[in-house]
Parts: sequence; C-alpha cells; structure tokens
Amino acid sequence: MHCTADFCLVPMGTETSVGKYIAECQRVLEKTGLKYELHGYGTGLEGEWTDVMKAIEACHEAVHKMGCPRIATDIRIGTRTDKASSLKAKVDSVKEQLARDGAA
Repeated sequence: MHCTADFCLVPMGTETSVGKYIAECQRVLEKTGLKYELHGYGTGLEGEWTDVMKAIEACHEAVHKMGCPRIATDIRIGTRTDKASSLKAKVDSVKEQLARDGAA
C-alpha cells in the first residue's frame, strides 16, 4: 500500500544541537530511493508502507549507532484508495486553491 508520511525524529540524551543526527538520517533516506523532503520540524516521506517504515527504522538504527541512547519519533501516515497521492500533490493542491482565491 502506498503512503505519505511525515516524521519527526528527536534524539534524546544528547547535546542540545541535534543537526548531526538529522543529517545522518537524511543520508540514510537518500540510500532508500524513496521520495523525501526535509523541513523545519521533520521529514516528509512517501513510498510503499513497508518501505517507509523500514526507512524510519533505519534512521533509528543509524542515530543509535552514533551513540544516541534514546529517540522519540512522531509519525503521521496517510493512505488513499480513491486516487494516487504524493507529498508534491498535497502541496500543489493547496497552492492551486490559494491561486484561485487570489491569495498567492
């Protein structure tokens, strides 16, 4: 089943700045071949359900391997059966609505 997901991986028990851990997670995602996009408070990810979950698990494994003792991750996942969906399509839909409303 295809899904779109948004997840926020939060390393805990480390220094205040967590950028190096998030950068490592992005490296992991690059290797998956899945579509993803980093944003200010997380990462959007899309693909087959199992592949998306494996990618998030791989991020956990990589960050733990860096010495992070604890990770908390919030995940939102969406699926559709009525039509194909993607992260880009979701953003484009809102931008098109704004353009029709004259707000863009």
